[in-house]
Amino acid sequence: MNFAGTQTIAVPIEKVWDFLMDPYQVGPCMPGFKAVEVIDPHTFRARVGVGIAAVKATFALEVRMVELEPPTRAMGKAHGLAPGSAVDITSAMSLSEAGPGTTTMQWSADVVVSGTLASLGARLLTSTAQKMTIQFFTCLQMKLEAPSA
Repeated sequence: MNFAGTQTIAVPIEKVWDFLMDPYQVGPCMPGFKAVEVIDPHTFRARVGVGIAAVKATFALEVRMVELEPPTRAMGKAHGLAPGSAVDITSAMSLSEAGPGTTTMQWSADVVVSGTLASLGARLLTSTAQKMTIQFFTCLQMKLEAPSA
């Protein structure tokens, strides 16, 4: 599955970059987020629960940030396992200033799901992934654009 989009976030580019590069901040925006563990500055592990119809799985993901060009470009590669299923994700983003204090994010993701989750939930996989993407970006925007306390 291939996904891509553009988001406009009403905060400066550096703030968006810092948020996205911090697994403890960005992790909770992942739908189904359960836990995160930082391995090194570019690698982290996350546990994420996913449900498609009656099929539910918790993936143990290892995510590695690669090709970093702060604060404008990054790629991430993730591999995750759940009982009987696997997922591989390659994502890319580029950030640009869209005006004073506003950032535009162009992003793409290639997702390959295999195993039980793919075979039993194949018809619903794309729509579920699209809903999860919307939830992620809604959370991201709410957290980044929230007034500082």
